[in-house]
Amino acid sequence: MSTSRLNIVVADDHPVVLRGVVDVLKSCIDMNVVGAFGDGVSAIDAIRKLNPDIAVLDLAMPGLNGLDVLAAVAVEKRQTKVVLLTASIADGQILTALERGASAILLKDAAADDLVRCVQAVAEGRKWFPADLVDAAIERETGRRVRSEQIGQTLTPREREIMLLVAEGLSNKGVARRLDVSEGTVKIHLHNIYQKMEVPNRTTLTVFALAHAAELTS
Repeated sequence: MSTSRLNIVVADDHPVVLRGVVDVLKSCIDMNVVGAFGDGVSAIDAIRKLNPDIAVLDLAMPGLNGLDVLAAVAVEKRQTKVVLLTASIADGQILTALERGASAILLKDAAADDLVRCVQAVAEGRKWFPADLVDAAIERETGRRVRSEQIGQTLTPREREIMLLVAEGLSNKGVARRLDVSEGTVKIHLHNIYQKMEVPNRTTLTVFALAHAAELTS
């Protein structure tokens, strides 16, 4: 990131929460809140007009919820990175958020410092997801939980590398280009990963990889 201030849009239909989030972000000298709104329609309008670096969006809002706004951002290929703020989130919503390209999920009971660290991490191109929620979602989605310590025993170094690249959002072609291998080779590796990890699809694989990035890079 450059040293310029981050432009941020915030949306939450609870006025007290909205004010609190805005105040926390405004207290940081490198963050500039360019818009604060109580609904998703206003949020997406602001994103389109202001093109902020980051949007902090309540998951549940009238009109359009956070996932709806996230979908619009993805479809329109906007550069704004989305942080979803929520009191609770269902397994399906976690997977949908990942599939649509969310950069972070932050629970509303998190400390103010966590909000700041989350936004800073997202600004630097990193992801921020609560591992406990993600692990639970994977467990219920796949029927079992793959333990962190099993990764090193189950996956080859190349398979771990491919998982991390998939988690970055790269297509099979993009992974192949990054690793200087054929797209067919990537597909074979992915097939083996799906079998070993017992995950049904790319979205679930991405969720798992993001939750266990530390183990995959070790």
